[in-house]
Amino acid sequence: MTNKTLFEGQVCIVVGAGNGIGRATVGLLQSRGAKVIALDNNVDALGKLKSEFSLGDDQVSVLDVSDEDQIKETIARIVAKEKRIDSLVNSAGMVGPSNVKLEDIAWVDFERTLRVNLFGTIWLTQQVLPIMKAQKYGRIVHVASIAGKEGNPGMSPYNTSKSGMIGFIKGIGKEIAPDGITINALAPAVIRTPMNADTSDETLKYMIARIPMGRVGEAEEVAETICFMASRACSFTTGFTFDTTGGRATY
Repeated sequence: MTNKTLFEGQVCIVVGAGNGIGRATVGLLQSRGAKVIALDNNVDALGKLKSEFSLGDDQVSVLDVSDEDQIKETIARIVAKEKRIDSLVNSAGMVGPSNVKLEDIAWVDFERTLRVNLFGTIWLTQQVLPIMKAQKYGRIVHVASIAGKEGNPGMSPYNTSKSGMIGFIKGIGKEIAPDGITINALAPAVIRTPMNADTSDETLKYMIARIPMGRVGEAEEVAETICFMASRACSFTTGFTFDTTGGRATY
């Protein structure tokens, strides 16, 4: 029987690959046979990733997901060289204002969070769909958040961006279902990653207190779920939001 969780001969793009969930996903995908293309806006993190996983020059590239033109150029370059994209994993994201009341948030900070978390999701999806439709195959995975389901106080830009991502994916999942492509979201609770380094202690305590397992999640745990979602094994689930929340969400 073929192991559909392996990635031999497949080209897998990981966005936000430099740290945390993205970095763990790069390692797991590579260990399962994928040719991974690692994208991130952190040059130093990309350099370390390239060295650690022995990635080629063509496997790492700087990308700011808040810039639509950069996304267009980067995906076009990958398609021109590889002639295929089997899966896209987007774990790029930012927390934005944390423990700040809505009326005290500057619009520039609200908008920046939307551009990275939500607009980046839309633009990446738009750019990979043509090649995936031509292949009649593709797996798209976007990392959302439990905040997109339940909301966290003092984090309205983040909540808005992640709930928007989940809604976007629900509709697109139905739209592209006949094309051999699945698109799903993942909603982690708080995970031990550099992205949470600037999250206030008060907000972190609030989030951990709502996790029945009583701890933060680890990036490697999330990567396991992502790699299933990005694999041929995930063949009859689309438009769905998977959870890695330690029991916080059971719906």
